[in-house]
Amino acid sequence: MTSLRSFLVMLCIAAAQLPASQARAAEVVAATAANFAAAMARIEPGFEQASGHQLTIVLGSSGKFLQQIQQGAPFDVLLSADAERPELLARSGLGVPASRFTYAIGRLVLWSPQPGAFSDGEAYLKAGAFRHLAIANPVVAPYGAAAQRALEQFGLWAGLQDRIVRAEDIGQVYAMAGSGAAEAAFVAYSSVLAGGKPGSQWRVPQNLYPPLKQDAILITRAQNNPAAKALLDYLKTPAAREVIAALGYDLPAP
Repeated sequence: MTSLRSFLVMLCIAAAQLPASQARAAEVVAATAANFAAAMARIEPGFEQASGHQLTIVLGSSGKFLQQIQQGAPFDVLLSADAERPELLARSGLGVPASRFTYAIGRLVLWSPQPGAFSDGEAYLKAGAFRHLAIANPVVAPYGAAAQRALEQFGLWAGLQDRIVRAEDIGQVYAMAGSGAAEAAFVAYSSVLAGGKPGSQWRVPQNLYPPLKQDAILITRAQNNPAAKALLDYLKTPAAREVIAALGYDLPAP
């Protein structure tokens, strides 16, 4: 009995000596817009080390995530590629309004894996010397909606319908162009920087599409999850913001 009591005492002492972050370790499942994949991959180890929590990243399109959350999907945090869908969650009671903030502002790029394919993207698009142009589905992907808006501004949207190929999210669009399935694609600037592939790129002027403000929000079902709150806090830290800026995003004011 004495040895058992001593063992239990030792366990209590060991638990008391654990860092607070380990003592309260929990898991956060983050529904993450595909354009932010590279950033989250770099943020994940720093967050887990600093907080002691475990991060599970699920990638996809913001529109699909909204639908899944509305249907009860077990996500704790949404990192959207726009501000509208987190706002919808906040208004509907499925997201915590006070938790919503802009974590990054994205940039749209016309990209081709072929070096020298173009330097002036507008001229390239208007010349139409390509068979396929890849974009994300504008219905569910904010970067796809931005690409549509830019093409509409050029007066090209209707005339290119037979050559536009769509993917569900921006990560799939980048892969499609990289594989040669499309000669060019509208992708996130972050995808080009993270991919590191040679090629041609043209940053679409930001006056041609609405600002790609990317908002995060805590899902109401996770409002008592310390890991979910910790992740949102970590995205505001200098360490996370440095990663985000390095991948070509503009940063909101601290």
